[in-house]
Amino acid sequence: MKTVLIIAGSDPGAGAGLQQDLKVVTLLGTYGLTVVTALTVQNSLGVQAVHPVAPEVVEAQLDAVLSDFPVAAVKVGMLATADIVRTVARRLQEFKPKYLVVDPVLAASSGAALLDPKGVAVLKEEIFPLTYLLTPNAPEAAQLAGMEVNNAADLEEAARRIQKLGPEWVLAKGGHLPREPVDVLTDGINAYHLRGPRLAAPHGHGSGCALAAALAAHLARGLALPEAVSQARTLVAQSLSWGLPLGGGRGPVNPYAPFARDAARYQVLESLQTAAARMQQENISPLIPEVMSNLGYAAPYAEGPEDVAAFPGRLVKSPQGLLIPAAPVFGASRRLAAIILMILDNYPLLRAVMNIRYVSGMEEIAPLLSLKLSAMERPRKPEETKDREKRSLAAAFKPGEPRPDLIHDPGDWGQEPMLYVLGPDPQTVVEKVLALKNALSAAGKLQ
Repeated sequence: MKTVLIIAGSDPGAGAGLQQDLKVVTLLGTYGLTVVTALTVQNSLGVQAVHPVAPEVVEAQLDAVLSDFPVAAVKVGMLATADIVRTVARRLQEFKPKYLVVDPVLAASSGAALLDPKGVAVLKEEIFPLTYLLTPNAPEAAQLAGMEVNNAADLEEAARRIQKLGPEWVLAKGGHLPREPVDVLTDGINAYHLRGPRLAAPHGHGSGCALAAALAAHLARGLALPEAVSQARTLVAQSLSWGLPLGGGRGPVNPYAPFARDAARYQVLESLQTAAARMQQENISPLIPEVMSNLGYAAPYAEGPEDVAAFPGRLVKSPQGLLIPAAPVFGASRRLAAIILMILDNYPLLRAVMNIRYVSGMEEIAPLLSLKLSAMERPRKPEETKDREKRSLAAAFKPGEPRPDLIHDPGDWGQEPMLYVLGPDPQTVVEKVLALKNALSAAGKLQ
């Protein structure tokens, strides 16, 4: 297994620093080694204090690790003081790592300084010439380059100036700049503008640490720089999208999200198979609409239809009972997937949905079964049917009210009414469907 040496400060909230770095390099299949440079006192609300580690203790940690373990790549984060910078630089000059990724941590997100001015000067003089890849954000790039950075063109110029100080490559991050985020990657000759969407990510603590750690892990595993940058940026974008609302302030990024999604795919399919077998056994045919039913289940942290599984042949009503023409697969029903993804935007725990026939009287029966029923709105005009699900589903979600169990779709021009049954998993959905079937049958409303 390839190893990554992490030289960084400690974050007790584990959203940034060596704790976040360890999570990332482990998730990417490498083994993390650590040298602690500072103990920070911080939480989601900000940094309260910084206690640098004595330089001789930093040096002793470096000696212990480098004398015993193979190191494929090194990631440097917070160094805190000029003396620690010199200590780390001296040892790295002797070791000469092939891949040294440096995240120049100059200040916390709250603005608290994490490296004094003398330390910044020593960093530029002694660490930059050893660096394979430097990853400053826009404010750090502005400080290191000695210029204002207000747009992508400024960021490129700053990155070029910084590259002349010694790093082989500079990846200057543009997330702090207005408009569409643009990162700039340059080797001093070529410059590549790497665009990405502006994410609504209120919980982004540790994103810079995660990026540099991912880059070091990918390089340690042998990826070429362009591929390492591409994969690391993708991981951080997903980590930001699924940031964790932990604490009372800015929560940490969630690098586990894409791994959890991939790990759950088999379980998602198995759960759908089990639920379908139960529906066959109980024969829910009386609740199958003319367009047939389907049951969909999203993997955790689903981002698109490819992350939602359903039955490609739908669930079919026949004289012999419920038929299942084909086993569930991901991406089988884009329409049902779109509905599930819209529901997830409002209720992240409701990952499973099934459509069944709407039967008159369900409004009276649902409360008796402790099921909350909400309703979509029918478009007033035929031309309003475009994006109907998105607009009409929004009407079924009432802010401040409990999450719904059932959503009544009154139908559309040429479309029959439908009932969507919601739940955290297929088994819960099926139990609700069976409860409705039994109650409707007892009331004489099913044939």
